[in-house]
Order: sequence, then structure tokens, then C-alpha cells
Amino acid sequence: MHNVSLALGGAWKVLLYGLLLGAGLPAVFALGMKSLSWGTSHGSTTTATAPHPVGRVVAILCFALVIAVALTGVAFIIASGMGKTISFQHVFPTFVDK
Repeated sequence: MHNVSLALGGAWKVLLYGLLLGAGLPAVFALGMKSLSWGTSHGSTTTATAPHPVGRVVAILCFALVIAVALTGVAFIIASGMGKTISFQHVFPTFVDK
């Protein structure tokens, strides 16, 4: 019975990270793309207006978040390959010995 609880304890973590990174990051990217089209005219094919400035700021924030998470994931893979781990003790992630 103890093995089942350990397996389910690990399974919910895999499910949570899968939802966050597997569906969450593409959703944030899609939100950024959608916010870029905020304020543009969709009904007319000949005239287009400039995107709304707030939509552009939201898009930049969404894209920056996606890029930061992707780079942190790559850094984690690189650190574990070199026998190190990532420390977030300071603001920026750094490689430290295990």
C-alpha cells in the first residue's frame, strides 16, 4: 500500500508540471499573440490600424516569460549534465556544485 501512495505522489507532480509546461507555456504564448492583435481592425481588408500599446506591452511580457522559462529549462539540463545544480539564491540562476 505504501508503494501505491509513493507512485501516486510522483504521478501528480508529473501531471502538474506537464500541465504547466506542456499546456501553460503555449497558452501564455497564444495570449501574447492575441494581445498583439488587440486594436487592429478585423472587418476591413484594406485599412489596418496600429496595435494597441497596452496589447504590445502584454505581448512583450508574455514572450519574455516564455523565453525565461525555456532558458531556465535549458540551463537545468546543461547543469545536470555537468554534475551541477541550479541555485536561485540570488536573483539570477547560477550553477553550483551538488
